Amino acid sequence: MMEYTNMLYKARDAGLAGMPEWREAIDILVRLLAPIAPHMAEELWERMGHAYSIHQQSWPVFDAEAAKDDEMVIPVQVNGKLRDRLTMAADADEETIQAAALASDNVKKFIEGKTPKKVIYIAGRLVNVIV
Repeated sequence: MMEYTNMLYKARDAGLAGMPEWREAIDILVRLLAPIAPHMAEELWERMGHAYSIHQQSWPVFDAEAAKDDEMVIPVQVNGKLRDRLTMAADADEETIQAAALASDNVKKFIEGKTPKKVIYIAGRLVNVIV
């Protein structure tokens, strides 16, 4: 919940406060708070102008599609040592990621013109170039 609250602070600072999405986000935060701090959540719910009681409201529904990241950061290792981090589209295929890793300037420095013996890709997590 602290991560969610910190994200809300950033959204507020970005000027999103006052929008309908902002109100929905605060409603969700208070509903998540209800099992942990029932009296405080009830008071906040009432002050927000909602009907009694927060404990009769539905639990927030998780939307996997909305939670998906558009990008991912892939660490690139050469012989097991971290040499670069690539920001790639979340739906990038293995060949594209391996090609980007081999084309990276930081990786090229450590390959030194040698042909890689093996390029290991762990989906969404890591590329390891073995020279």
